[in-house]
Parts: sequence; C-alpha cells; structure tokens
Amino acid sequence: MEKKHWIIILLIGFTFILSSCFPGGGNYSPLEPAGFFTGIWHGWIAPFSLILGIFNSSITIYESFNTGWWYDFGFYMAIIAGFGGLQLARKKRSW
Repeated sequence: MEKKHWIIILLIGFTFILSSCFPGGGNYSPLEPAGFFTGIWHGWIAPFSLILGIFNSSITIYESFNTGWWYDFGFYMAIIAGFGGLQLARKKRSW
C-alpha cells in the first residue's frame, strides 16, 4: 500500500476514535459526571466538536454533566494551551 492510503486509513480511524469522546454524546450523567481530565480532553477537541456540532445537534463543545470547577479548569486550560496561549507567556531565547 502507498503512504497516502495509510494516512487516509489512519485519519478515518482517528475520526472514529474521537467521535466516541465528544461532549454531549450521552457518555456522562448526573450520577457519573465528567471530571478534570475529561475537561482537558474536551478542551483539546473543542474545534472538532464545534465543526461536527453543526451537522449533529447532539454534539456540543462543553459537557453539561460535569463536576463543576475542576472540569471548567481542565477545559479552559486545554483551550488556552491548545491555541498557544501558554507559549505567549514564555520568554524566547536567542541562541
């Protein structure tokens, strides 16, 4: 198989893996809410959730059944870090 075929197969597999972890998919309930690490994951995949949420109304970018402050902290930490916000605070070294 060519390299292009492997890349396409990996992208399709990656899409299926991601689709089972989107917020609002029914994986969480008031008895089993999403926590800190789930918040980090949902923050990382928020751009994909936003795009797929246009086509599927059950997918959201934020899980409504969450543990509260810890989920929010993980979510926003991943959003800021994912878009380079933490990198902006670092000093650049000149070698």
